[in-house]
Amino acid sequence: MARRSYGTGSLHVRADANGRETYYGSWYVGRRRVKRKIGPKRLDGTRDGLTRAQAERRLRELMGEVVPSVAADSRRSVAEVGALLVADLQRKGRKPETIRAVDVAVRVHAAPFFGERAMDTITREDIERLALHMAREGARTRRGAPPKGLAPKSVRNYIGSLSSLWNFGIKKGYVMANVVSPVFEELPKPDDVQEIRYLTPDELMVLVDAIPEGPYAQTDRTLFLTAAMTGLRLGELRALRWRNVDWTASRVRVVGNYVRGRFQTPKTRRGRRSVPLADTVAGALDRHYRAIGEPADHKLVFPDPITGEPLDDDDIRDRLREALVAARLDPSHTFHDLRHTFGTAMAGAGMPMRTLQELMGHRDLATTQIYAHYAPSAQEAAFVDGAFGRGTNLGTNSSESTVS
Repeated sequence: MARRSYGTGSLHVRADANGRETYYGSWYVGRRRVKRKIGPKRLDGTRDGLTRAQAERRLRELMGEVVPSVAADSRRSVAEVGALLVADLQRKGRKPETIRAVDVAVRVHAAPFFGERAMDTITREDIERLALHMAREGARTRRGAPPKGLAPKSVRNYIGSLSSLWNFGIKKGYVMANVVSPVFEELPKPDDVQEIRYLTPDELMVLVDAIPEGPYAQTDRTLFLTAAMTGLRLGELRALRWRNVDWTASRVRVVGNYVRGRFQTPKTRRGRRSVPLADTVAGALDRHYRAIGEPADHKLVFPDPITGEPLDDDDIRDRLREALVAARLDPSHTFHDLRHTFGTAMAGAGMPMRTLQELMGHRDLATTQIYAHYAPSAQEAAFVDGAFGRGTNLGTNSSESTVS
């Protein structure tokens, strides 16, 4: 049986002297363990008693009912506990992305929704209403634009961050139970098959050629081409230094990431890797190197040509959109689609999924499998031909054949 999430209690079965089985539940309220009888277990082939799903549902109901109030001097709002958790995560050296996820979930979504309400007064139904609000109008839009809902994946991610907040609150004694976890578990999971958007090789070259002249033209041409032909993430490209470009071995070595104003380690354990340096990219990087004055090895490959600092990600996306419009391509393409361009191209060329996983720095193979649909399938077509008979008269005019 899969391990239960923290704060969801436990469910077990006891049999009496006559062999009758009964569900019992237990959970912690602060440091005190609460035990409750749930109900008789359903007998096979009958409608008497509770199924496990019904017993789980009843357990969650009881957990919501048996929540003693927190001492008045220990009460805290969501915003207050959120600030404490963020500080705790920073003190423990957690990744900036993890800290930001909690910060946004609290500061942008939960705190405005709940206001100054004490955290221990918030119920599961309140969390369900928050999730619905986020799905309907949770995304920030430009001033004057109508409200826009968050994608299901984003709602699930933010509710998951709030579940971590409630677990932290339990440890600190600000709440007695995690009312968020059951809501998180019931939210729909993202589809296993993701829609991938990418550029074809011809579209990539049209995009690069369409970049308008200006102070960023040289940098953007090389940046977009390198992204599409190495699969590096935007943060990895912003952190790339000339010493990481191995001209002799024809490799680009990924050893860092630049996200939200900070240099850090790659996104995943597999993120520290090297990828092939194709001749096209090598030539573009060589021209870029000479164009920006042949900088020292420790210098950034893609510095802002005006400030010398790492490129601003929002400005990059704006210039990409302008180039897409100039190239008469879909302007809704994102920078991450250049990474998908590499993944689909490599899969289409027949690269094994395990090798592609290593080159793209995916944590697990399941993530890489989104490109499996783009792998060549000539042999599969041959199997179909063989099953139905290549060269048969299927679909021809029946009058051309003689039936005896």
